[in-house]
Amino acid sequence: MPNDWSHEEVEATVADYLAMLSAELAGVPYNKTVHRRELVKVLHNRSEQAIEFKHANVSAILIDLGFPYIAGYKPRSNYQQLLCDVVSDRLAENPALLNVAAADADLPIVVPEVDDILSVLTSPPPASEPDRAAQQQSHVRRRPFSTNYLEREARNRSLGSAGEEFVLNFERARLLTAGREALAGRIEHTSRVRGDGEGFDILSFEESGKERLIEVKTTKYGRETPFFVSSNELAVSDSRADQYHLYRLFGFRLAPRLLTLAEALGSTCRLSASSDLATVR
Repeated sequence: MPNDWSHEEVEATVADYLAMLSAELAGVPYNKTVHRRELVKVLHNRSEQAIEFKHANVSAILIDLGFPYIAGYKPRSNYQQLLCDVVSDRLAENPALLNVAAADADLPIVVPEVDDILSVLTSPPPASEPDRAAQQQSHVRRRPFSTNYLEREARNRSLGSAGEEFVLNFERARLLTAGREALAGRIEHTSRVRGDGEGFDILSFEESGKERLIEVKTTKYGRETPFFVSSNELAVSDSRADQYHLYRLFGFRLAPRLLTLAEALGSTCRLSASSDLATVR
């Protein structure tokens, strides 16, 4: 089996991925397995596993381009430059997909219902290797469109408000389950009560009564989606690191999951040197 993917193979793989992504963003059901098996017939000498790996490479490229990706294909770095070029070119030539992504980023969101809100808590991802991340970023050429769609989604006020409401419910359930009813009653929606200048969204408490300062970042997309932090949030997380917590909600469209990170954002997240972009380490 050849190791290097030809231009024809890359074109077919990218087209298949973007077709699935278009369907996902538009809320149209599709079957990844069916797509892979049909693609195998076109590529002939590539296994389903190899195609999955290539699709995961496409996810990594899309994230670096500021574009949503298919959460079922966890991003993998060390992708070939040809793949990055083809993804960039096909996006630039696909205004319909760009319009779908814009509409999805702006979509009004309500707080999703879950049977057991405490069960949405999940472990943070394993730490990534900084040199691999830097190598991945070096592949990406200039974004072929003016919009950063991940930033556009992050600035969706409806999504942000729904995420904060969800975390308020989570914190109340956490403290009530621990038998700390009085503390649960003192939880404050700080961003609503005091405004956005405090550097965190919610004032909650440890079971001991110690204050827990929570910054909520919410996305409908996958766990690896970067998020955006302000200089004030960074400063407060540094000055009050022993109380500061990042609550990262992801998959918020239908099946929300939550990971939490304690201490300063610079300790728990990889921060871009040139922007306010952050990712969980």
